[in-house]
Amino acid sequence: MDLRLGGRSILVVGGHGLIGSAVVERLRAEGARAIPASRHAPDGIVLDAASDDSVLSGLERLREQHGALDGLVVAAAPSARTLDPARNSDPAQVLEAFQGKTLTFLRLANAVIPPMVEAGYGRVVGISGQNAFLTGNVTGSVRNGALVIAAKNLADSVAGTGVTVNAVSPGIVTDTPSPDIERGLSGQCTPQDVADLVAFLLSPLAGAVSGESIAVGHRVRGATGL
Repeated sequence: MDLRLGGRSILVVGGHGLIGSAVVERLRAEGARAIPASRHAPDGIVLDAASDDSVLSGLERLREQHGALDGLVVAAAPSARTLDPARNSDPAQVLEAFQGKTLTFLRLANAVIPPMVEAGYGRVVGISGQNAFLTGNVTGSVRNGALVIAAKNLADSVAGTGVTVNAVSPGIVTDTPSPDIERGLSGQCTPQDVADLVAFLLSPLAGAVSGESIAVGHRVRGATGL
């Protein structure tokens, strides 16, 4: 299937991480101009997503080098494996994780959406996680659930403009996913599985999909109404 991404400029923040690098590779295979961004980007845009000034200056450099931006992927948050399980409900860890994931997404989305609306086209995708739908880990639930809620609010605010905003919620991401899915848990998936869905959501073909959180890997087994 031709996703009609040829020539599109798409910024992938966190584009050197496990998921981000797979997204960059997938987009380039579709002919898109995928630009990775991180605090130490050797082959992309240097950008610290925790800083308003850095985001604005990074986006200005991107416009100078590549022109208008057609899409944004935010995959910059630290892996859930970096969180301390002994501090799952520690307010300090919850706040740090919220800032590192939800506010990073919101800061970047707020910066790119106005020019996208003006152009009449744009795609924004944030990488959340299936912890958003599970109890037992306050930190994971809050940082992922808040990103999903932020994406829905942004999507509704630009409904009908040609700009869409969605969240993608993987389960455990690994190069060797297990086919077994335990009750109360999500399924596993590869980085390429995530990248395939993200690429579709960034494409013109996905113009009717906005404000959604779409799971990758079997969604939590044994739970309904989430």
